[in-house]
Amino acid sequence: MFVHIMVCPALLLQSFIWISLMAKGVQYDVTHIVSRMCVVRQSTVLVPCKYTSQYEQVSAAEWLYEKSPEQKVRVSQEPAFEGRVEFVQPDAGNCSLLLRDVRESDAGIFRFVFSTASGRNWTNDQGIRLEVTDAELEVKAESDVVMEGDWILFVCGSCIPSMAVPTYIWSKDGHLHEQHHGNNILVLESVELEDGGRYSCTISGHEGLNSTSAEITVRPGYPPKNVSVSISPSGEIVEGDSVTLSCSSDSNPPALNFSWFKENQSSAVGSGQSFSISSFNSSHSGRYYCEAQNQHGSQRSESVSVSVKGVQRAALQTVTGIVAGCGGLTFIIIIIVFISRKRRRECGTEDVNQKQTADSSDDTYTALDPVSRTSADIYSTIRSGDSRAPDDTYTALQLQSRSSEYETLAGTSADPR
Repeated sequence: MFVHIMVCPALLLQSFIWISLMAKGVQYDVTHIVSRMCVVRQSTVLVPCKYTSQYEQVSAAEWLYEKSPEQKVRVSQEPAFEGRVEFVQPDAGNCSLLLRDVRESDAGIFRFVFSTASGRNWTNDQGIRLEVTDAELEVKAESDVVMEGDWILFVCGSCIPSMAVPTYIWSKDGHLHEQHHGNNILVLESVELEDGGRYSCTISGHEGLNSTSAEITVRPGYPPKNVSVSISPSGEIVEGDSVTLSCSSDSNPPALNFSWFKENQSSAVGSGQSFSISSFNSSHSGRYYCEAQNQHGSQRSESVSVSVKGVQRAALQTVTGIVAGCGGLTFIIIIIVFISRKRRRECGTEDVNQKQTADSSDDTYTALDPVSRTSADIYSTIRSGDSRAPDDTYTALQLQSRSSEYETLAGTSADPR
């Protein structure tokens, strides 16, 4: 009957390296070249051991098995090991143990002990911890429901065999998927719909193991990812600016719910894919981030810093507007004054001409109608320093005298007497 023994030649060579223990000047050695071994279930394993006793004959040798600190038994007397263990006779210093048809219940600590004729017992306190693995498949994913874009990690067995470098064979729906030499992990990153199926694993040379399998169903759609924030305007922000933060994400279906948060504040400061601040000032400065959500989940973005870096633009614009307005108003006033003065000059010339014409007409009328002018008028004229006196006054007096004479004569001739 052929027995498959998982033994690495390099490790067997190392089994001849001894760890010396000194006692009363006599050299005794019990050597375990490894402190831990991982063994495939249903396989056969050789637990290596080496001892030496130079001055005294070995009277007894035994392997002890420790399931737990409270449960220690002799391998040779334990029914669970009956027919499955083989002791290498403790001669020539070889104390290895051959264990066939390894079972999960065999996991524990094995320790070799020998006694000399003087009645002393020698062992290696550390012993060898035996772990048993299977082709049991463990699945780890981001969530219980696998969506598009998720990652899945498959682990085949609980440990990697120590005495050999096995090849792990991965199957999907009964067909070869991948082979990993010495690696019991399979990772699927950003899964797609076609990655769904039934997965299983086994170990090369142990294809007869009853491997477990896992059914993977990939549902369409995935929660938001790659969520980011952009700022408009992208350059320097000054007081009074209108600032808009926009949130973008990759999701299926597209994210419809967006929430905006400011660090160090417990509640949201806004909602919607865009968040705007109409008149930005120093109180709005801080770090902002958004959270995008669809029916499959949510994800937040990295925080972005938004702060005031310049003087108040509104005030600057106001001052500029005032200066420009004043300049324009001044220009208009100058134009109006210029036009007004020009019109006044033109109107003044016309008034002078009209006045001269009117004065000339008045003088002529006065000369022609001396009766209308009384002595008081003449006297006022003289006192006012009229340029027409005394010649004009004299003439007027003569005319008035003649007029009086004329009236006297007229009155006389009209009297019936």
